[in-house]
Formats: sequence, C-alpha cells, structure tokens
Amino acid sequence: MTNSGVALPQLLAIALGVFAFFGVKVNTAYGESSILGLPPLPYKLTANSDLVGLGKRLFSDTRLSADGTIACVTCHQPKHAFTDGKTTAIGIGGQTGTRNAPSLVNIAYASTLFWDGRRPTLEAQALDPFTNPLEHGLSDAQAIVGTIRADRTYCAAFEKLFTVACNRIRVTHVATAIAAYERTLRFGDARFDRYEYGHEASALTQSEIRGLGIFRGRARCQTCHTIGEKGALFTDFKFHSLGVGLRSMEHNVGEIATIVHAVPLATLARNLILKDPAVAALGRYNVTKRPQDIGKFKTPSLRNVALTAPYMHDGSVATLDEAVNLEIYYRSGESNQPVILTPIEKTNLIAFLRALTSPAFEVGGEKPQRTHEQREQ
Repeated sequence: MTNSGVALPQLLAIALGVFAFFGVKVNTAYGESSILGLPPLPYKLTANSDLVGLGKRLFSDTRLSADGTIACVTCHQPKHAFTDGKTTAIGIGGQTGTRNAPSLVNIAYASTLFWDGRRPTLEAQALDPFTNPLEHGLSDAQAIVGTIRADRTYCAAFEKLFTVACNRIRVTHVATAIAAYERTLRFGDARFDRYEYGHEASALTQSEIRGLGIFRGRARCQTCHTIGEKGALFTDFKFHSLGVGLRSMEHNVGEIATIVHAVPLATLARNLILKDPAVAALGRYNVTKRPQDIGKFKTPSLRNVALTAPYMHDGSVATLDEAVNLEIYYRSGESNQPVILTPIEKTNLIAFLRALTSPAFEVGGEKPQRTHEQREQ
C-alpha cells in the first residue's frame, strides 16, 4: 500500500484517530491492531488518510454504476454493520442476485473474498461488482476510469496520490484506494471483548456469560467461529456446508456440477453465480471444481451478528433464532451426536451473540473503541 511519508506527530494522530462515516466511527490505525478484541494484523495499514478518504468517496459514488443508482455503500451500509438488511443484494434496475451481501467489518483480515472465496485480495475483489451486469452494470473497466477522469476533483486526488496524469488513471489505482478504505473498517471492543480481553467481570450479564460457556462448550460454535488468545475474529476463514440452498438442485446436482466444471471461473462470476440459484448453491466448488466442495461457503464472522440479518449466503434464514437452530442441527449431524439445548440455554446463547455488537454500531454510534493499551487503565 502507498505510504505518504508524513511526520511522526501526524502519523500518530492518524494512527489513533477515527473519522465519521454516516455517524459510524471508522478506525484508521496504522500498524498492528490496538483495538480491544482484535488480533494483530499481518501487515501495516496505510498511514495516508488522503488515500483512505479517496477510497471512501469511490465507495459511496453512485455515478460508478450504469444507471447512477448503485454504489458499494448501497449493499454495505454502516447502520447494518456494512451489510444491507436484504435477503439478496439489489443492483441496477432493481435486479436481485442470489447472494446475501456479506459484512465488510474486519475484512482486512480475510484471506479470500466473496462467499465462495474466488478472489484472494481486496484489490482483486473491489472491481468485480462494477462490471457485473446485476450489480453496478458497467460495460467494462474503462467505464470506471472514464467517469473518474471526467471529474476534476477525482483527477486532482489521483494525480497527487499516484503521481499520474489524469488520462493515465487506471482501474488498479481505483482498486488500491477502495481497498485502503475497506481495510479501515475494523471494529472490536464489544462487551464480550471487555469481558474476555479487558477483564471486566461486569461487562457481560450472567445470561451472556452462560451463553459464552455454551458457545465454547456443548454447542461447539467455536469450532468454526473461533476465539483466540489475543483476539477473536469469530471465523476460521474456512469453507463449510450447512446444506443451505442445495434443495434447488437436489435432483440434478451431478449434471449441474458437470456443466459448471467446464466453465471458466470468470464466466461463472460474471454471468451465472448471481443469476442462477443452482450454480450459486455450488459454492466453493465453482472455484476449486472439487466435488467435496459442493455446497461449501466461507464461515462468516459473528461480530455484530445481531445487526446483519438475514443470514446465510442466500439470505434464506431470517432471524438469529433460526440461524442458531440451523447451526445446532448442523453440529448434531456433523458429530452424529445431538446437541440439545433447553429454551433457556438457547436464550442465553443468543444473548451472548448480541453482546458481540461493537460500540460504533450501538444506538447513537458515537462511543469510541477502546484499545488493548487502555484496558488496564
């Protein structure tokens, strides 16, 4: 990522600062994570606030769509923890796809992008929605830079940050800026974090503490939604199947998988995954073409899960209560040993999941995130 060579006092100000995005505090810390509950990043974030600001503007610009109605923020809204609250995302012309918009919270830690993991970096992922006919609907990458080159303020920003003339702006520059912004969407310091990593015994209620015990124990949620010693991302970043969506192709899965096997991933991503529910339901198989990956999808993080309904890759699970029931059923089948929770135990588990909401997304959204350094103060 681009660094700006700013003076140390400025760098520290950027590292400790946050800026508002529709009332949500966005962390722009440089280097290892100091946010309570988040593990260190394996790389340093850009210290260039201008680059992050440019990425935020691109993220919010509806002109970067064929009909001027869709921006990245359309499907990744701060008030929904950077999801959209819809079953499946809606693109230009009111078109609906087959996938639920995933949260971008803590996306800086992800090693693969999209539900099926078909892109390895944020830079690679950032451009795909612009040219997908069901999302932003632009004809090609040139249409992206055409809009940007026609805007004087964009030209000035790109010229300053990338030292290129306006007519030399490339889509790679666009992807770099958007990815820089998305990497700042790092949120922790939930009440769980204050209890677990801040050692505040009163941060969780007794019901939530019991729910945490169930989460770690009998319900075996932590198997995939991991909690570490230095932080918790609540995902193993691996691919699993809960059988969601497979009913759409249960009678001809072999035929569909055989056809898809011969289709290049780029074609699938642009023309079929968001259009055909049966192809979409193949999940990770669309990327690997391995039969054992049919129906597998990336484990979503549970941070702010109370705000990101509906759930699953196709948005087919409407409530957190239903999602918990499905997960318990999956764990039971996976181990051939029923996971049986009483109504009170399930209530406790859901109460714990609600304690994973970061203060930035609580009512008002103005509470600053605490850092690891502050936890002892």
